Amino acid sequence: MPQFKNVLITGASSGIGEALAKHYALAGVDNLFICGRNQERLEQVAKACRRNKVVSVHTQVLDITDRAAAKAWIEECEKEAPLDLVFANAGISTGEETTENIYNTFNTNVFGVLNTVLPTIEIYRRRKEPACKSIAITSSIAGYHGLMTCPSYSASKAGVKAWGEALRLALKKEGINVSVICPGFVRSRITDKNTCPMPFFMEADKAAAIIAERLSRNVGLIAFPWPMRFVSWLGSILPNWLSEFIYSRLPYKV
Repeated sequence: MPQFKNVLITGASSGIGEALAKHYALAGVDNLFICGRNQERLEQVAKACRRNKVVSVHTQVLDITDRAAAKAWIEECEKEAPLDLVFANAGISTGEETTENIYNTFNTNVFGVLNTVLPTIEIYRRRKEPACKSIAITSSIAGYHGLMTCPSYSASKAGVKAWGEALRLALKKEGINVSVICPGFVRSRITDKNTCPMPFFMEADKAAAIIAERLSRNVGLIAFPWPMRFVSWLGSILPNWLSEFIYSRLPYKV
């Protein structure tokens, strides 16, 4: 069972990222590296994590779409303490499907993941000593099938889901563990704006506990809650004419 001592989390200033940071701080990791774009929210998370005085919490205000800055930060964290769990977690919702918002969604949800995972793989490959080398990529249940209510968001999450699943197989022989996280509706700044129905809604701390427990067992696909996972999986394998009929009747966000 992997034992994580030095954990890095992108997008840690709210939602699942914030909950994961607090979870691992409470669990007593040695070092916690967290980043976000909003300094005030990030420092609030860090303050909560530092209540466990055993944990050393390092913060960085960072736009994860900045490839060079992301790589430099991850390398700095590795010099501070050898990373054994890296969360490519930063993500945004699209909102109105304008050209600018669509580009922003893909830049953060896809290229932000690449900017986190690729430098981490380089670091893990340089290591000669046996150590825990884990990567977790946050996708979404929305990545199981394109949704007309959020085309860009579901497409971006589908992309990183497929990439992460493939990476898990490709990197297994090198001793690098890759897990893909596909949560349903979890409390975050994204869901706070939703006006559509959110079945099986879950608080972020509960989601973080599920994720952490399954990562400790090196589960490859961490999708929950199970009823939503089942329905999404079923929708993804239906004949196209039937899935179109069903998905076209989903309520719009307003």
